[in-house]
This record gives sequence, C-alpha cells and structure tokens, in this order.
Amino acid sequence: MTAQPVEPVAPRDPGEDPAAIFETLPPLHRAQFRAEYDEALEAAHDLARFKQVQTLLRQWRLRAIAYARPGYEEAVQDALQNRTEMFTRYTPPEWEGRV
Repeated sequence: MTAQPVEPVAPRDPGEDPAAIFETLPPLHRAQFRAEYDEALEAAHDLARFKQVQTLLRQWRLRAIAYARPGYEEAVQDALQNRTEMFTRYTPPEWEGRV
C-alpha cells in the first residue's frame, strides 16, 4: 500500500440550514452566530421582519465557508497587518492599460 497525496478539500457548503451552519463554523464564531440567529428568530414574529432570518442565514453560510478555507485566518492577519506582498495581483488580460 502506498500513500497518496491528499488533495485540498473545498469547504463544505452548509446551505441555509442553521444547524449545519453552526457545525461548520469554527468554535470561536458559534456564539456570535447563535446570538444573531436567536435575535433574528425573535424578530421574525413580526412578519414584516421575517426576511431578516433568511438574510442572516445567507450571510453566515458564506462566512462559514470562508472561515473553513485553509489559510483564512492567516490571510485575515496579513490584511490587518497590511502585508500586501502576500496577496496575488491579477489583472485580466483585457484590462491591460485600463487600470
């Protein structure tokens, strides 16, 4: 039996299922998600504010995917520390001379 290189795995998309989002989030972010979700549920008793729950689930779904990406925390720290040399500069060929 030989070892095979491990392919990077894309973060799992939890969809808009609150339990799946909660499980996908790193423990550091779970309390904030839960607090915001509970607040949105309470607001949803007013039908005019029901969309708030859907919006919150969409936002946290995207956050969960981003937080699960390898290197996410390092990229955030690079941005906060203004370490721009860590970022790849890409200009689409059709934009040459325009930017």
